[in-house]
Amino acid sequence: MDAETGTRGAILTAGFVLIFMNAKPSPKTGLARIRAAFFYSLNGLRFAVSSEPAFREEICLFVVLLVVLYFLPISIVFKSILFFANTLVLIVELLNSAIESIVDMASPDYHELARKAKDLGSAAVLVSLVLVIVLWGSAICLVIMNRGGG
Repeated sequence: MDAETGTRGAILTAGFVLIFMNAKPSPKTGLARIRAAFFYSLNGLRFAVSSEPAFREEICLFVVLLVVLYFLPISIVFKSILFFANTLVLIVELLNSAIESIVDMASPDYHELARKAKDLGSAAVLVSLVLVIVLWGSAICLVIMNRGGG
């Protein structure tokens, strides 16, 4: 693809045709690299929110649990662990979405390895969700036991 027009192109060199896709942008250094990385990350978040229903659902759950976490009468250490686990779900979902995008690009037709890669990414999300459920269950049990004088 031509970097300016977004079209595919070819270059004839010494009898060989080189097909070029998207031209790689020139490398940035220093603050320009950090700024570019920040905006690439924001684009990734925008894409995830706009096109990944599971990520939107997990963001909603994250916000609800964040409010509950604020009022939960537990130690700051336990609150930090719960916050970390909740954030981990979002991180793993983003990685799973990235894996799915790459697999879809590399293997548009069905392939057993593509299915395996997608299933493994999905399993990672499941494991992170189970972690959240176990930790939140522990926190709720702790609050209930402390209220009952136990």
